[in-house]
Amino acid sequence: MPPETALERAEDLAERLLPDRSPKRRMLVIVNPYATTVSDRLKNLVVYALQSRYSVEAIDTEKRDHATRICREAASEGYDVVVAFGGDGTVNEAANGLAGSDTPLTALPGGSTNVWARTLGIPNDVVDATEHLLRMADDFRPRPVDLGRVNGRHFVFSSGVGLDASVVERVDARPRRKARFGAWYYSYAAVGIFNRRYLVRPPRVRVIAGGRDLEAVTVIVQNSDPFTFFRKRPILVAEGAGLDTGSLSLAVLRKATPFELPTLIPRLLSGRPGMVARHRQVESLPGLDTVRVEALDDQPFPVQVDGDYIGLHDEAEYRAVPRGLMAVS
Repeated sequence: MPPETALERAEDLAERLLPDRSPKRRMLVIVNPYATTVSDRLKNLVVYALQSRYSVEAIDTEKRDHATRICREAASEGYDVVVAFGGDGTVNEAANGLAGSDTPLTALPGGSTNVWARTLGIPNDVVDATEHLLRMADDFRPRPVDLGRVNGRHFVFSSGVGLDASVVERVDARPRRKARFGAWYYSYAAVGIFNRRYLVRPPRVRVIAGGRDLEAVTVIVQNSDPFTFFRKRPILVAEGAGLDTGSLSLAVLRKATPFELPTLIPRLLSGRPGMVARHRQVESLPGLDTVRVEALDDQPFPVQVDGDYIGLHDEAEYRAVPRGLMAVS
C-alpha cells in the first residue's frame, strides 16, 4: 500500500481526538495559504485537532507583512500563543509582530525548509508537529530566544548579503519550481548565479565587525544554528551561533573565483562544525553585537532575511537582540 499522505494522517488524528471542555489557552494560528504544503483541507483538520486542547482562532494571511500586523494585534489582545503555519517567511513576519511582547510564538511546518521550527525541535511533518503542539499544552513553558535585526527588520535565524540573497530572489520568483524541487532547486540556482554573475562582477561590500574591516562578496549573519537544511541535512556555516547566546555570528566569503564553489560545497554538506570557517576564502567572526555592511563600487547589494528577499541596499546595520522574542515548543 502507498504511504499515507499528510492529509490522510491529519484526518486520522482529527477522528481520534475528543473535545476537551476544560479551560483552554487562547491560540491564534496564522496561516499562509500559499505555503508549499498548506491546503484548506489540511488547515481545517489541523485546527480541529488543536481545538481539543486550545481555544483556537485561525486567520489566513492576504498579503506581504499581513502576519506582522495580525500578531501585533494578537499580543495586545492577550493571546496565550501564536502559531505560524507556513514557511520561514511566515515565521519571520509573525516574529516581527511579536518581538518585545510577552506573547510566545511557535510554528507548524508548511514551507519547503522550516528552519526555525526544526531548530526549536518541532517535527518537520505537519501531523507529527500538530501532535507535538497538543502535548505542549500539558508542559507549556515559554522561554525567551534571541533575534537579529537588520535595517529595522528582525530575523529569527539568518540573514544574507550577496550570493545567498541572490539565490533567494531567484527561487522566490519561481514558486512552482521551489515547491516541486525544494533544496535541489536552491542548489541549481546557486551554481547558476555564482557562475554567471559572481564570477564576473559580484556586488563587493565592506564588512565592519568585531574590530575587523574586510572586503567580501557574500556575508552570512546567523542568529541561530544551523544556517539552513538541505533536505534532512543541517547546513553549518557560521561558528558559535545559537538562539540563546545573546550575539550574532558572521561568516564572510572574501572572493569569488572558479575554485570556491567546488571546494565550499563539500564543506557545506559535511554537517561538521567549523568546516566552512576553515575554508581559505572564509572569515568566521562569532560573538558579535553589531555588524555593518557597506556597498563598494557604487553597486548596491541584495539582502535576504529568513529566506525572504528584501531588496537592494547600500548599507546594512545588523544588531543582536538578546531575548527579543518569547517562544514555546
